[in-house]
Amino acid sequence: MEALFWSCLAGGALYAIVCVVFGDFLSEALDGLLDFLSPEGVPWLEPTTVVGAITVFGGAGLLLDRYSPLGAGAVIAASLLIAVLAGAGVFFLYVKPMENSENSTGYSIRDLTGKLGEVLVPIPSAGYGEVLVSVGAGRANHIAASFDGEPIAGGSRVVVVEVRDGTLYVSRLEM
Repeated sequence: MEALFWSCLAGGALYAIVCVVFGDFLSEALDGLLDFLSPEGVPWLEPTTVVGAITVFGGAGLLLDRYSPLGAGAVIAASLLIAVLAGAGVFFLYVKPMENSENSTGYSIRDLTGKLGEVLVPIPSAGYGEVLVSVGAGRANHIAASFDGEPIAGGSRVVVVEVRDGTLYVSRLEM
């Protein structure tokens, strides 16, 4: 029984090391060959969750076998219970939050209508300048023209009124 526990513990640890050190290389080299191992529609069967549970099963089994007065059947049952709890913990405390934390920094220039910005390069009445607009968690520079046909000085606060042909048409923001 000790060999089973050592195998689970060593196999899980080896899997973790290989994934950390060679994960990107193997993923690119195998080009999705092992995608069938992550079944669709069963989110708790993520490899991280399953391998984590197997590793915990091995470690818990070794500790319980060596340091508890439990018999072989009770050690296996207790190890399985601990492994299931640890797998659930990994899923709900790590995998699930990481899935929910994915977000994109991409945006469409059309989404900038109504956004506030600051003029970096002065905008002449009939020409182009540059504005800095807050987008999501970042800021982006864009070519801008005056919507009202009036010059706008550098450092002025503006609002994007319209987006046309990749250019932001802005008006001075007066408060």
